[in-house]
Amino acid sequence: MIVDARLLLEDEPVAADVCIIGAGPAGIALAREYIGTDLRVCLLESGGLESDEATQSLRKGESVGLPYDRLDDARWRAFGGGSHTWTIELGNSETGARLHALEPSDFEQRDWVPYSGWPFDRAHLDPYYERAHRFFGVGPAIYDEQYWFPRASHGEPLLSSERMKATVFQFTRARAFFEEHRDAIHRSSNVTAYLYTNVTELETNDAGTAVERVQVACLPGVDHVVMPSGSGFSRVRVTDMPERRFSVTAKIFVMAAGATENARLLLLSTGHHPRGLGNQHDVVGRFFLEHPHMWSGRFIPADPSFAASAERYEITEQQGTLVMAKWVLTEQVRRRERLFGYCVSIHPRPDAALPDGAYSLLRLARAVRERKGPPRLATHVGRVIGGMGAVAATVYDRRVKRTGKRRVKGGTYRLDHMVEQAPNPESRVTLSDERDALGQRRVKLDWRLTRDDMRSWVRAQQIIDEELRRAGVGRLQIDVDREEPPPGVRGGWHHMGTTRMHEDPKQGVVDQHARVHGVANLYVTGSSVFPTGGYANPLLTVGALAIRLADHIRNEVGKPITLSG
Repeated sequence: MIVDARLLLEDEPVAADVCIIGAGPAGIALAREYIGTDLRVCLLESGGLESDEATQSLRKGESVGLPYDRLDDARWRAFGGGSHTWTIELGNSETGARLHALEPSDFEQRDWVPYSGWPFDRAHLDPYYERAHRFFGVGPAIYDEQYWFPRASHGEPLLSSERMKATVFQFTRARAFFEEHRDAIHRSSNVTAYLYTNVTELETNDAGTAVERVQVACLPGVDHVVMPSGSGFSRVRVTDMPERRFSVTAKIFVMAAGATENARLLLLSTGHHPRGLGNQHDVVGRFFLEHPHMWSGRFIPADPSFAASAERYEITEQQGTLVMAKWVLTEQVRRRERLFGYCVSIHPRPDAALPDGAYSLLRLARAVRERKGPPRLATHVGRVIGGMGAVAATVYDRRVKRTGKRRVKGGTYRLDHMVEQAPNPESRVTLSDERDALGQRRVKLDWRLTRDDMRSWVRAQQIIDEELRRAGVGRLQIDVDREEPPPGVRGGWHHMGTTRMHEDPKQGVVDQHARVHGVANLYVTGSSVFPTGGYANPLLTVGALAIRLADHIRNEVGKPITLSG
C-alpha cells in the first residue's frame, strides 16, 4: 500500500517489524522481497511519486573538493529514488541505466589498492546477482561478449587478447522499473510505503546499542503531487498542508537513502553518540567513492570496414535484452601492472559528445513528454543556452538514430572513460553549518582523487592502444596523459562508500551482514557499503546486496535483539 503520511493524525505512531528508510532501488528491492510474507514492513520515502521543488531542496549541499554537480541534481527525493536520474537514451523516448556485476578481483584484498577487500568473495554474491537481474527485468547474469555477439557482423572474430577484452553491459528501463515496483508495493497488504516522510533522527536506547524509533517530519505546503487513488494514481493539487511529525518503531531498521544521506543521517543522530551513530572510530562519511568519467580522446579504426561491426558498441537489442559492449582490461594485466578497474565505450559522435547542455536538453524533453517540470528548471535551461553547439550535435545524433542511418563510416569514435577510484579516507562526506527547511545540517562533500587514480587511468589507455595496434584494428588518440585530474573529469552520480563494509569497526561502519557496528538492529544497504567500486556501474550490485540483506533479516527478525561482539 502507498499512503501520504501527511494525512496521518498528528503524533500518530507507526509500528512495523522492518522499517526501511528510502524508496530508491535499494529500498524497493529490499521491500519487494517481503511482499506476501507475515512481516509488517514500512518503507519511508522523503518525497512523493514525483519530485517537487520543496522536497528536492532538502538534498542541497556544498562541495569543497573536486568540482561536482549539484547534489540535488544527482539524486531525487521521490519514490524510485535514483531511477529518476537514469538518463541513458534507449530509443522510443525511453531512458534507462547500465547493469554489470563487479569482477571477482574487485572483492579481493589487492595490495596495490589501499583499504581494498570485501568480507566475502564474488562467488558468494553470484546467486544474488541472478536474482537482481530478475528484479531489474533484464537477461541472465552473463557479461561475456561471445554469448551476446557470437561473431562480429562481418564475420571476423571478436576483439580480445590477454590484456584487453570486451564485456557486455545490460540496460534496465526506467519507466518499466518504476511503474512495476510502485504498483506491486501499492497492491501489497503487508508492505506500506509512506510518502513525504523525512527521517530526522535515529533514536536509540540509553546504552546506544539498539535503535528504538526514528523521528519523521513532513514538509508543509507541497502541491501538485501524484497520489494513490483507488487502484491507480491521480495528479491532485494540495495546498496549506501542515507540517507533521511522528515516530516509527520497529524491530529492525534499514537505511537505504544513498551514500550521502545514509552518512548524513548517522552523523545527525547524536542522542547517545555525540560523534554520530556508528561513528565511534570516525569512519562514517569517509571513503566517498565515485567513478571518474570523462569524454577524452578518440578511437581511430585502421579500416573503414570497422563500422560494419561496430553495432555491438552501441545499444542494441540482443535476445530480448538491450546490451552494449565496452572495452576493459583483463584481470591478468591489472594484477601484473597493479592497475585499478577501467572501462571505455566508443561513440560515433562529434567533438562535443554529451556534455551538460545536451544532457539538460534531454531532461527538458523528457519533462515535456511527461508534463512535469524537472528539479532545477532554471539550471537546465541555462546549460542548454550555454552549450548550443553540443545541443545541436545531440539533436543530430538522435535524428540519425531514429532514421537508422549510420553517422560514421570508418571515421573516428569518441571515448567515454569510466574508471575505478581507490578508497581514500580523506574523500568524504561531513555536515556543513548550513541547515535545510527542517533545521537539519546539510551535506558537505569533499571528493578527492589521487595521483595513483590518474596513473592507472593513463596506463589503461596505453594498454588498450597497444592491443588495438597489435591486432591491426586501429589506435587510440590519447588526450589525458598526466597524473593530475583534468578539468573535464566528472562524477557519474555513482555515490559509494561512506558507510563501508569491513569486519573491523576501525575500518568500516557495517559488518559483513551490513549491520552497523555496535548497533544490534540497524542495517545499511546500497552502494554506501561498498569497500571498493570496481569499474562497473554500482546499480546491479546494489540490488544484489539488498536481496542478500532481505534473506539475512528474515532469519533475524524473530530473534531477540542482542549484540554479538
